[in-house]
Amino acid sequence: MSDTRERIAGSFAAQGLMETLGAELAWVADGEVHIALPFSRHLSQQHGFVHAGAITSVVDSACGYAAMTKAPLDHEVVTAEFKINFLRPAIGERFLAIGKVQNAGKSLTVCTGEVRAFAGSDPAYKVIALMQATIVNVAPGQPHSNRHAT
Repeated sequence: MSDTRERIAGSFAAQGLMETLGAELAWVADGEVHIALPFSRHLSQQHGFVHAGAITSVVDSACGYAAMTKAPLDHEVVTAEFKINFLRPAIGERFLAIGKVQNAGKSLTVCTGEVRAFAGSDPAYKVIALMQATIVNVAPGQPHSNRHAT
């Protein structure tokens, strides 16, 4: 396992929200991170779809961790802003949030995110959400709490 993957896996494991959602770190590469989310009735909204808050949380984390693959090793990351578009209801048995770095600067990284919905074992999917996010590199000693990193 690479140092970057270990670093991200450790940070991901420390996120209580990802554990609560049942999300799993699925793949880490330079500039790209995938997070899997199984359907759960506990994450649904009143119409039975996965709630927008759960979908937003996993794609925000995927973008943040994608940015972390480009950040200096001693830095954490936090989200400065994002925009999300929901293209269709979050209907599926499993979901995959993909975060990709589009541009990594010294202090800010711009990422795009996509959430895919899958049914059964069929490899076909539908894109249900798109995100654009700005992630901030946080240097050691800057006022923040690592427990709140994206």
